[in-house]
Amino acid sequence: MVGGGGGSGGSGRGGLLENANPLIYERSGERPVTAGEEDEQVPDSIDAREIFDLIRSINDPEHPLTLEELNVVEQVRIQVSDPESTVAVAFTPTIPHCSMATLIGLSIKVKLLRSLPQRFKMDVHITPGTHASEHAVNKQLADKERVAAALENTHLLEVVNQCLSARS
Repeated sequence: MVGGGGGSGGSGRGGLLENANPLIYERSGERPVTAGEEDEQVPDSIDAREIFDLIRSINDPEHPLTLEELNVVEQVRIQVSDPESTVAVAFTPTIPHCSMATLIGLSIKVKLLRSLPQRFKMDVHITPGTHASEHAVNKQLADKERVAAALENTHLLEVVNQCLSARS
């Protein structure tokens, strides 16, 4: 943990932040690429670290920080079974009443949908006991029709794309 961070980013509510001074965590190092991973002839199974590498740099919608820096996503909360084509990601909002939880979960889900082969079934959910509305948020994130409808909303898709874009 690095310490408290000042929030200068604005949410769409007049610049007021729900969690104006979140704890900021140190980023983990980049994973070295092995010779086996570079060899296109060797099958490369997807593991928890690979999923973590995909989602760690997603931007928080409220702060100029990544989900990794806010400890919203951690490799230990990711389960992958390549043979069964399943990925489960538990994420932890920074505060129990975070109104951005659904947007964060949607951003994680969209990143995985865009990055993984279609054979994968994804379960993106809030870490149990860490959010006041975890059941409702998890129900929304698990509902394929609601997710598809959300992504047809151009404003919401624009916000999700901002979360997924690289920060300069």
